Order: sequence, then structure tokens, then C-alpha cells
Amino acid sequence: MSNKKVPLILLAGGFGTRLSAVVKDVPKPLAPIAGKPFLSYLLENYRKQGIQHFIFLIHHQAALMKAFVKNEQEIGSLRGCVVSVIEEQQPMGTGGAVKAALKELPEIDTFLVANADTYLSAGVEELLQEKPPLLAAVWQEDTARYGSMQTEGPWITGFAEKAADSGSGLINAGLYHLNAEAFAQMPEQPFSIEKELFPFLLQKRLLKYAQIGGDFIDIGIPEDYEKCKQYLTA
Repeated sequence: MSNKKVPLILLAGGFGTRLSAVVKDVPKPLAPIAGKPFLSYLLENYRKQGIQHFIFLIHHQAALMKAFVKNEQEIGSLRGCVVSVIEEQQPMGTGGAVKAALKELPEIDTFLVANADTYLSAGVEELLQEKPPLLAAVWQEDTARYGSMQTEGPWITGFAEKAADSGSGLINAGLYHLNAEAFAQMPEQPFSIEKELFPFLLQKRLLKYAQIGGDFIDIGIPEDYEKCKQYLTA
């Protein structure tokens, strides 16, 4: 599948409570870095990886998100792209938001999903080389904050909860190659991709992973937000 044709669904509707101590006036994806929203850097990165079709799922401070997307379409990284913005009227969780979006975009079957607070310098090409459902995994020396994955060949066999003594291992990098079929049996109510969809697929031995290289930064907590500032402005 061509990177130019595959849609990327960006999960940008969360409340960002863990980052609220340092980012108070804008939603987490718009956290400022050197005078520019984090999401601008993220879009530039995905454009470099070949993505030209973006779907934004928004809820918290939706007006600010809509204004950002409009500006990026006019003078930023979204110029010339296919863009959709879907606003949740109530929080549906990551999985519920995607399932609802698929109803509004029935022509879309296979797609990428990414967290709008996570920067991955690579991963699109690797995921699109395999059939969905598939997630990107990165190696971390300390998995305590994220939890880790158990694997057998290309398959994911389990997820370990976050623990202070977790050690090193593979973690979920927050970038997924999925299809509408994976969501078909999920409920018409709020649910999580990570906590409900993935365990469901795992039980059916349908969930694979691709280990990717490059840089991985999640700005979800103040310490990593500061690291991301240094990384993106170096």
C-alpha cells in the first residue's frame, strides 16, 4: 500500500491530565515547543514518511484543534493533503472514537492510527509492509512507565502491566496498522484500543508487531515534554 494513499488517524481528543501542570491553556498535542505546537512537528514528520491523508479525532478544546488544523491546511504541513476532522460529542476512548469515525468514513478499510502526543521518527514504512492488525514496537532499556510486551515470533502473546522493576523490553510505540474488521465485533460504547481491542485480538492470535528503529518520545508527562523540547530544537 502506498504511504500517500493510506489514511493516518490521529488520536487528538484526550484531556492530557498528566501534562496539565505545565501545559494549561491548550490541548496536549498543541503543547508549545520553540513557539510552535508539538503537533506541527508531528505532522512534518509524518509528511516526511509519506503520509498525505490525515483524519483528526478531537474532543477536548475542540475549537483550538480545529483552528490549528485549518491553519496547517492554509500555510503549514497539511497543504495539499486530504484532511478530515471528526469531533466526539462525548469521550469514547481511543477505540470507540475510531469505531465511530469509521461510520462517518465508510470508504476507509485499512488505516494507520497514531497517538497525537508521541513522536516516532520512523515506523510508517515498516507497518505498511505487513497486513493488519499490527502495532509498532520499540525497545526500551526501562519499561517501567509503559509496561512491556511478550512475543513469539511475529505475534504478541501478552502485555505486562507497568511495574517499577520491569527492566528492558519491547513496548507499544503508539502507532498501529489496523482495519475496519478489527473493530467490527467491538461494542458501540467507549472502549480503549490498548486495554480492550488489543487483548481481544491477542486472544484470537491475530495481533502482530513490527519492531522499529528511530527515535521515540511520548510527551505525556512533564519530564518527557522537556526532553522532547531539547530533541526537536537541537
